[in-house]
Formats: sequence, C-alpha cells, structure tokens
Amino acid sequence: MFKLKADFKPTADQPQAIEKLVHGVKNGLKNQVLLGVTGSGKTFTMANVIDELQMPALVISHNKTLAGQLFQEMRQFFPENAVSYFVSYYDYYQPEAYMPQTDTYIEKEAQINDLIDKLRLQATTNILTRNDVIVVASVSCIYNIGSPIEYGNFILKLTEGSDFILDEIARRLAELQYERSEFDFKRGTFRVRNNYLDIYPAYEDFGYRVYHNNNISKIVRFNPLTGIEIKSKIQNPKSKTNPKSKIENLIIYPAKHYMTDSRVFKQAEPQIRNDLQKEAAFFKKEKMIVEAERLTRRVNYDLEMIKEVGYVNGIENYSRYFDGRAPGDAPYTLLDYFKQTYGNDFLVFIDESHMTIPQIQGMFNGDYSRKKILTSFGFRLKAAFDNRPLKFDEFYKIPPYIIYSSATPSEWEIKISNIKSQILNKQNNNNIRKIYKQTSAVSEQLIRPTGIPDPKIKIRQAKNEIKDLMVEIVKQVKLKRKVLVTTLTKRIAEDLTNFLKEKKIRTEYLHSDIETLERSNILDNLRKNKYDVLVGINLLREGLDLPEVALVAILDADKEGFLRSKTALIQTMGRAARNVDGLVIIYADILTKSIRAAVNEIERRRKYQLEYNKKHKINPKTIYKPIREKIIEQAEDQLIYEHRSTVYNQEILSNIKTESLTPYDKNKLIKRLEREMKRQATELNFELAIKIRDKVKELKN
Repeated sequence: MFKLKADFKPTADQPQAIEKLVHGVKNGLKNQVLLGVTGSGKTFTMANVIDELQMPALVISHNKTLAGQLFQEMRQFFPENAVSYFVSYYDYYQPEAYMPQTDTYIEKEAQINDLIDKLRLQATTNILTRNDVIVVASVSCIYNIGSPIEYGNFILKLTEGSDFILDEIARRLAELQYERSEFDFKRGTFRVRNNYLDIYPAYEDFGYRVYHNNNISKIVRFNPLTGIEIKSKIQNPKSKTNPKSKIENLIIYPAKHYMTDSRVFKQAEPQIRNDLQKEAAFFKKEKMIVEAERLTRRVNYDLEMIKEVGYVNGIENYSRYFDGRAPGDAPYTLLDYFKQTYGNDFLVFIDESHMTIPQIQGMFNGDYSRKKILTSFGFRLKAAFDNRPLKFDEFYKIPPYIIYSSATPSEWEIKISNIKSQILNKQNNNNIRKIYKQTSAVSEQLIRPTGIPDPKIKIRQAKNEIKDLMVEIVKQVKLKRKVLVTTLTKRIAEDLTNFLKEKKIRTEYLHSDIETLERSNILDNLRKNKYDVLVGINLLREGLDLPEVALVAILDADKEGFLRSKTALIQTMGRAARNVDGLVIIYADILTKSIRAAVNEIERRRKYQLEYNKKHKINPKTIYKPIREKIIEQAEDQLIYEHRSTVYNQEILSNIKTESLTPYDKNKLIKRLEREMKRQATELNFELAIKIRDKVKELKN
C-alpha cells in the first residue's frame, strides 16, 4: 500500500482540492484540472490524492529538470514505495538524419547515461512486479519502448534447490542482453566464480550471488563494491519477521527494453525481407539504384546482427514486426506498461500542463518529417515510421483518469474538464451531478500553506534596464537574497552572466545546452550560496522551488511572443512567490496586452490572498526547505556527476584526481572532456581547450 509520510497536513485550500479530485476519480471523471498558484503545494496535493485512492500513478513533466525535482519530492513523500524516474537516457543525442540538398548523411550518435538507463529499466520492472508504483517521467514516456508483454516474458527465474546448469543460465542471460564480464563488474553484466554466479541487474543498485553445486544452494543480495551480503525482506514486504539475506526465488528482467525472442524473429524475418524486396523494387523502378542498394545492404546487415546477437543499434526501427503491430498502429510506450498491469486503475498527472500538453501534441510531426526523408532515400524501411511517439489522440485514449496541474491551465484543459460533457460520456454516473454543482471540474488552490501572497510588481522602462538591474541586484545581495533574471536568448544569458561576473557578482546561467542532471546541480548551488544571481530563459519558469529568491527581473518584457505571453509572464513572476519579500520588476517600454493581463491576474490573486491572511490572522513567513539529496547516490556515479559541468576551468581540471577513478569511470570522463575540448575550440577558447587536451592525455596514460 501507499504510505504518505510528511511532517505536515493539508492546509489552506488543499483539503478541498484533494477532496474534489478524489471524488472526481471515484465517480468516473476522466479529466480534472488542479489550478494551483506557485508554492501552493500542488505536488503535496497530488501525493494526497494518490494516497487516498491507493492507485499507481504516472506523473508527466515537460522537461527533465522539473521531472527530477518532482521525483525527489515524491520519493520524500513515499519513502517505502516504488518511486521511479523515467526520462530520456541520452547525455548527448544526434538522431539519424539525411540532408538531400548537400547529400549529407548524419549517422545516429548517442551517449547514453548509464544511471538514467538504470532508472528507466527500474521503472518498467517496478510496474510489472508491484502495485505501489509512482513513475515521474518527461514526455519521453510517449516514445516507443517495445511491448510490455514481450518484456515481461523475457525473464530468468532461479529457485533455491533447482538444478544449476551454467551453460543454460549463461545463454539465457545473454538473451536478456547481459554481458559476461569477469573484471569490469557493472550493471547489466554477470561473472562466474568457482562455486557461485554473480549477476548485476541493469535496474538495481545491488547484485545477486547464486551459490551452487549441482543445484542452487543459496541466493543472496550483495554490495557489488564490497561483496558484503545485504539483508532484506524483499520476498515478503508485509512480513514482520526479521530481515534476512537469503532469497528463495529470484527473477531477473532484461537489461534493455527492446527484446526479440528467437521464435518471434523467425516469424518476423520473412515479413521484413518481403518488405525489403518490395521497397527495393520500387527504387529500381524509379531508377534510384543507389537507394535500392543502400537499403538492401542496411537491412541485411541488421537482420544478421539480430539473428546472431539478438540486438543491433537501431533495432527499434523494426519493432513493429516484433510487436505484431500492423502499419500505422500505435507504438508501445510506458503508458502501455501501466495499462497492461493495472487496467483502468491508475492515475496520470500532467504537471505544468499548459506546457506539457502542447509538447505531447507536437512530438509526432517532427519525428515523421525526419523519417520521411530517411525512407525516401533508402536509409530505412517504411516500418521505421512505426517507431515513433504517440499521436495526441492515441495518448489521450490510454489513461483512465487525467489530472492537469498548472497555475495557468489552457482553455483546452478547462473545456475538456467540463462536467456535463463527461457525464454524457458516462452511462451510470448520476452521482456526479449531486457532488458537483458547478459545470467545471477545476479545483483551485490560490492560498499557500506559508501564507505568502503573490509578489509585488514594478514596471520600469527598458531603456536603461541593465544599469537599473545592477542597482537592484546589489541591494538584494547585501540582504543575502537571491535573484533570477530572465532573458530572451541564450547569447544574452551568457553575455549578461559574463558582464555580472566582471562586476564581481557571483552569477551562473541556466539553459537547455546544460546536461540534464547538471541543471539540478546549478539550482542547488544557488541555494547553497555558491552564487547570488541565476540568469536563464524559459527554464526559469515552471516548477522551480527556490525560496531564497526574492527578486525576479524580466528583461525585454514588451517583446510579445511565446516567452513573453500572459502564461509565460505569470509563471515567471511565480518564481518570486516563495519568499515573503518577493518582488518582480518588469522592464518594458510598452505595456502589451500580455503584460496587462498577467499583472491583472497576479494582483487579483494577491488581493484574495491578503484578505484570507487578514481573516485568518496569518503572518506570512518564508520557509526554507532543506536541499534534497541528489538523484545520483552511488559514490562512483557521483564522482562522474561532479565533473559534468558545462563550464570547465583550470581549477575544475586540477581537482580531477586520476588515481581515484576506476578504468570504467575514466573512460566515461575522457569522452566528456573530449566533447568539451571540441566545444571550447569551436568557441575559440584555445587556451582552455589545450588544458583540457592535456588532462585527457594524462587520463589516457
């Protein structure tokens, strides 16, 4: 069962929102909206809804930084339950592409983050094996990951007392994409010793040791670094007996999501070769001989690799054949794992839905246009079209219950949550009319548990915005407060950061070029007082929990557009709403329609909040939350994580101790440094590039 643990209870208008959302789900409402202002505790409300309904949940966020923050919060609320993290596992990703204008083929290039890969596999394994599951995901959860049925069928079951035949077990582990490695024991590998077999599951932080003679005598969990046995009661979580290290039954799940059973491949191979023959014949008919030859070579090579080792880079492009899907059928995604395991008994929360829904709606078109060129020039079979993200209507059909959470829900979300239309789609739900007297299933949370009202707003001329901003930053720094500055472009963010650093102001910037986990590190460093000002673009909007921030400055606010729309402005202003002294300065020469609408909405909320505080005699105070532990907890991964900074300097390079790195970690770090060296050289920072090159040489030696 889910067990919510928190040092506080629902307060302000959280109880009514929780009650309303729970009633909506119990009475069959598919769509509901949680309209909560920044800092009103929307995540805590979600956690309470999960706890009261005792339903597994998928929480979708529109970017990895916010997904990481939500994951940490949910893990804190549910320490005894299976809280998982599912985002794109690439540190660097260049998709396969072709530019016919210049006859340039770009091969797929990817650097997979091993930790995030483990967390993804852990998420799907948890769904298949437990009921108390919460998965926090980015929109990557709508991409194809293969059939949950096939993944669930690919298991190795080891039972105490059963026969131990090493060749059969090793062959099965290889089929599950585990590698035999006697020296570099890491996730997704196994090794053989005299009287035991070690397996390191790709989705766990520990290994399993299988002792044997002619049969399996004992199975235990152990620490892969120290070899010490780990006591647990994983066989029976409800048991009140003392923990034990011995395991009677062990199930090992695959090390990759895309799996191909040899029997399935035998059925699929003739279909693939038949399609290859047809498409190659079409190219020849059109006198596209190069394209026909290219396609034939590519597909034949891939089929040979799959036949021999069960896997090939790009295997997902053949997934339709292995899954038994017809052309055009929706791919299998993380949502299908929920549907397959829980039926209609799970929840989907869409966090910052005003951003996440448009992202989900737009994913398919970009993927389709890239695949269209690849298939037209013989780089892929047309089956590659079916390795894709879900279309929005396909996504919308799967969740039985959706709760859209945002401080600024869109008109579509409000409209889809109309109770009358939902009643018409439900035959035996007359109780909904009795419970809801209004027409819309929108739950408002305008009051923060802290009592902090929305920030004061000042509008100033943009003519001398940098000079004025400098004065305001100095004031805040003297008071030991933090500042967020939003710009319109990455170049302006970087230039402003360098300018403030020259003025001896501790400043850092944050934008999409910075790696996933490093973004969270930068935000934590702001809270740890390593710098005073954070400059960014749209990444400074939704969901960032920074109570130390007292000033938010919005530069070029009158440049009407996506980053300066009503929704964007309200969200940006909300970053100052976690501090009792919160202030927003809008730099604009013209009061646009968006500025007026945003300011009016913030002032409406502020008036309501102040009246509530006066009525209930609340004296608002800023609450400084502790900094949560990193997603990365293991020492060896933490070492690499600390060296992922996008901005390298001599001090960081000199602090890298080569003798403290394992060969595996050293190789990972070398790859990162080589990429950074090329980036610095491209930006004409040759001196730093040379220093990085020297460090790479040192590591290689």
